[in-house]
Amino acid sequence: MYSSSLADAPVAREPLHVPVAHLVRGGVVEGIHYGSVVVLGADGQVRFQLGDTEAAFYPRSALKPVQAVAMLRAGLPLDGALLSLAAASHSGEERHLAGTRRILELAGLTEDDLRNVPDMPYDPVVRDAWIRESRPPSRLAQNCSGKHAAMLWTAKLNGWSLAEYLDPAHPLQQAIGEIVEDLTGQRVTRVTVDGCGAPLFSISLHGLARALARITSAAPGTPEARVADAMREHAEMASGSGRDVAALMRAVPGLLAKDGFEGVQVAALPDGRAIAVKIADGANRARIPVAAAALARAGVDPALLAEFAGEPLLGGGEPVGCVRPVRALDPVPLTACV
Repeated sequence: MYSSSLADAPVAREPLHVPVAHLVRGGVVEGIHYGSVVVLGADGQVRFQLGDTEAAFYPRSALKPVQAVAMLRAGLPLDGALLSLAAASHSGEERHLAGTRRILELAGLTEDDLRNVPDMPYDPVVRDAWIRESRPPSRLAQNCSGKHAAMLWTAKLNGWSLAEYLDPAHPLQQAIGEIVEDLTGQRVTRVTVDGCGAPLFSISLHGLARALARITSAAPGTPEARVADAMREHAEMASGSGRDVAALMRAVPGLLAKDGFEGVQVAALPDGRAIAVKIADGANRARIPVAAAALARAGVDPALLAEFAGEPLLGGGEPVGCVRPVRALDPVPLTACV
């Protein structure tokens, strides 16, 4: 299905994005979201694409399942809910904080060992509650804390330095980079720093879709399959209550999905069909409707995707429009736009 040799690194250039969604109000296109979309078949071949799917870009947190695979290959002994948390962009709910504490406890470490950026919980309801209670930002509440706790444990198990675990030259990050290249099938273009402080690897949108397809179609018991199983079975631990990515995994049997800041969404099915989306302006409102249309293109029953067609655009408190994927992507819309 896939070549064992690595393709050249994607080129770092201005992406040639195209319109992927229209903001429609009262029958008039009020705004346009640009971006790129790729749909892979079960054989790994591109079945549909819009925009620029080969330019280098940063997948942000959509790369976390790949990072989790790398940590398992390096000996991390996690499964189930805690493994899902290791691949999470969590909402900062108490279960996420408790899970991160548990990973640290199993590693013989504490919150003080974390080097991610202190932050408030990602979920607005949880964040508002913290503000009312005058709780300060913390490393534990930051949405990547599960990944950082898992990174620390992986480093400790291998006898690697803990204080420098975020350094791109650290053996842990070097191992993660190798797995990023292995699963995407292409060399990394550049390495920078993600919002949480961890190294971030630039790949192509096509490579991101290929990586998740390899994870979901891997043989049972492999590190890839363990990550896929954990995230699907514990979708709320990988995201949070009320998050669209968890709802998407619950709605589509066997689907693994992961979002990332700046309008990134990737999803794959057990047979290797996969989609990846990048919204150029980072708008969250276009991410899920475009991803749902791409999944329909991949062969997912549109009836399973109807709730992800986008929230209505309101005027005077009443629906007057919506964010609608362009016709080239969604010739038969999942839902009618007012």
